[in-house]
Amino acid sequence: MSGSIPTIIVALFILLLTGCAVKTDKALSPAPSKKAFEEEDIYILTALEYETHNDLNKSILFYQRLYDETSKPEYLEKLLMLNIRTKNFKGAKKLSQAYLEEQDQPDPKVYRYLIASLINLKEHEEALNTAFKLLEIEKDSHNYQIVGNIYYNIKDYKNAIKYYESAYAKDLSAVSLSQLVNILYNYTDEKDKAVSYLETHSRIYGCDYQICSKLLLIYQENKDIEGMISTLKRTYKHFEKKNDTEGMKQVTKMLLHQYFQKNDLESAIKLLENNKFDDLKLISLYKQSENLKKAIPVLERVYKNTGNIDYLAQIAIMEYESAKDRKKVLPGVVRKFESVLSVMDNDTYQNFLGYLLIDHDVDVKKGLLLVKKALEKDPDNMAYIDSLAWGQYKLGKCKKAYKNMKKVVDNVGLNDDEIILHWKKIKECYAEHTGRDKSKNP
Repeated sequence: MSGSIPTIIVALFILLLTGCAVKTDKALSPAPSKKAFEEEDIYILTALEYETHNDLNKSILFYQRLYDETSKPEYLEKLLMLNIRTKNFKGAKKLSQAYLEEQDQPDPKVYRYLIASLINLKEHEEALNTAFKLLEIEKDSHNYQIVGNIYYNIKDYKNAIKYYESAYAKDLSAVSLSQLVNILYNYTDEKDKAVSYLETHSRIYGCDYQICSKLLLIYQENKDIEGMISTLKRTYKHFEKKNDTEGMKQVTKMLLHQYFQKNDLESAIKLLENNKFDDLKLISLYKQSENLKKAIPVLERVYKNTGNIDYLAQIAIMEYESAKDRKKVLPGVVRKFESVLSVMDNDTYQNFLGYLLIDHDVDVKKGLLLVKKALEKDPDNMAYIDSLAWGQYKLGKCKKAYKNMKKVVDNVGLNDDEIILHWKKIKECYAEHTGRDKSKNP
């Protein structure tokens, strides 16, 4: 539909509004019965068109004519809604009161529009009296909330709590409870009572987002990690029941953060094992907990799903480091590294494979070539220099080995068992080749 009402329709309605529409001869129509409102449909269309284009004041004119002619409650409701939207609270009040005075069994919705108008006009006493009348007609949760809202507006928190509690008792809804908890926690300093309400509701009726987000904020404010973890677990179950994977991912991240703050690695691992949302994080946690055996199948799954050759190298490293008999797994590990290095020029993997070939006497010369390639990329890397020195030692080049190993010891010290072993062996070899007393530390 275009941005403005077509000219013909506008002209027609100008005629209708000014009372100039064509009329049927009264003598031809039955006198006792009320004449039908023939233009009702076109008035509806025009009212809706003006409303769609946010020209609410013009829309009100047409709804007013529709209501005057038909007395239909749906037109009154539209009128009241539009008057409140345009902040014509006096107009909404007048319309509501006129309707309520005429009806023996008035629509409760009109009372609510009147109350909204009175609250906005700051006529709280009349709003409260009207709300009590409404409560007499319908003792439902919504109407208890309305009374509670008025007391809240006038800062009578004691009475507000009373009516919010009644509203919550009626429907046990998150909305009613949120209103109640807000006053208990922020205005009457009944924080324990507020938390008790939230905890009880979440445990009995489930961790609705509105309820558990409030609990989380409270526990976060009080730095209560146990409370946060407990709430997040319930929230996770809530999303799990709804099969909401995105919600579960977000809660998982928050839960992990809390487990890390608590240094509860075991719970963090169990969480990721159960939901399988973040395999890379799970692998990292397995490494952190020195459980490489469990990390390997997860890493194999990641490699299969991604085809990323880097993960194959990581699998090879884990297989080697976790093996009870490293010689047994060595051929498979070497093959994996050779596959990786056939497509990757990576100094870490060149050094790792080079060291394996040297240390296990598989092919020391090839191992040294790989280590030297790694050193071309990172010449000051002490781990690479250690591998170089060990390869030189294996080939009997003790002077060169000693020179390089001393550089490692001077830089990183003797805090690693492997470095201690290398230094001891290389010093002995150096002493033998130079004739010095090998017991002395040159």
